[in-house]
Amino acid sequence: MFIVEDKGSAIALMCASLIFLGTWPALLTLLERRGRLPQHTYLDYSITNLLAAVLIALTLGQLGESKENMPNFFTQLSQDNWPSVLFAIAGGVVLSVGNLCTQYAWAYVGLSITEVIVASMVVVIGTTLNYFLDNRINRADILFTGVACFLVAVILGTSVHSSNAAYNKEKLSGSTNRKNGGTEPSSQLIDKDVLVDIEKGASTEYATRAEAGTVEYLVELEQRRSIKVFGSSTLMGLGIVFFAGVCLSLFSPALNLATNDQWHTLKDGVPHLVVYTAFFYFSISCFAVGTGLNILFLYRPMAGVPKSSFKAYLNDWDGRQWALLAGLLCGLGNGFQFMGGQAAGYAAADAVEALPLVSTFWGIVLFGEYRKSSRKTYTLLAFMLLMFVAAVATLMASAGHRSTK
Repeated sequence: MFIVEDKGSAIALMCASLIFLGTWPALLTLLERRGRLPQHTYLDYSITNLLAAVLIALTLGQLGESKENMPNFFTQLSQDNWPSVLFAIAGGVVLSVGNLCTQYAWAYVGLSITEVIVASMVVVIGTTLNYFLDNRINRADILFTGVACFLVAVILGTSVHSSNAAYNKEKLSGSTNRKNGGTEPSSQLIDKDVLVDIEKGASTEYATRAEAGTVEYLVELEQRRSIKVFGSSTLMGLGIVFFAGVCLSLFSPALNLATNDQWHTLKDGVPHLVVYTAFFYFSISCFAVGTGLNILFLYRPMAGVPKSSFKAYLNDWDGRQWALLAGLLCGLGNGFQFMGGQAAGYAAADAVEALPLVSTFWGIVLFGEYRKSSRKTYTLLAFMLLMFVAAVATLMASAGHRSTK
């Protein structure tokens, strides 16, 4: 079995996890903005997310001989370790519900701000729980300075969204006034010859001619995307985001309990779950909940998404490769986070929640978020990113070392 035993390797895994976990949301957002139904996307994502856990367990979890009190993956499957398995399963459930909520929140609030608020909540709540579960192996003075930076970031993130939403509303109001005066900004922007046939698996592919950040771009995006958000309450979007943040704050502490048994639920002589076995059970439950809910949403959709069917999902190949890639990146990112957390402390591993640094980059590059926004929005955005840089530096510096003996 491959075991991460030094702080340097743990930090390297955390950095790789940061990139992967910051990239997969951008891929799902890209598909939603192109009109692909979120149920179809999430079902594809769930397949490769589970596949990543299986591959990690069968390779790193079986590599070489078992170590003392750390049996290989297959050996642990037959052991009486169900209390720890249930913690891992619970972690997968809350992660799946949280990820599902964020998929809809991206449409209402935007990729960048959703990731900022959720990640900051995960760090404030999850890191505090992990610090005490890890028996304080991380330096508290440095660790909680980083947590404070994340807390400031969530306040700034909310302000960025409010500022940008208000500015967009002002632009759209001006557009409506021009329309009443005889000008309709979006009438010539969308290729009406492309039809949507959900049952045959086709998706909308409008020709984008508007510049990002303009009124025409906002109107065209609304007509093209699968989740309609014009006229929706900002509070509704933020409510979904905060609920997702609470769910996602609990999955890492659950994995911590599964692998370290701080509550002494295992029988005497039963080894703790190794991180690979815990991640396997974690991903199984994540897959079961995610696929079950999204199959239900095919026939009973939410947030104004059109109905679909399992047949339509099977026939929908448009963008499937990106959804599969997103699931693989998320699975590998979670696995690397847990491997790094087991070595250096799960509280320090929460530094990967600085993924808004990555997702904000993709949000600006791929989706034109904040282009042609107000000066106030740009100022708040700059301070928000600065706080994330400070938070990553302090959380990484707080990394400790967990003994494997």
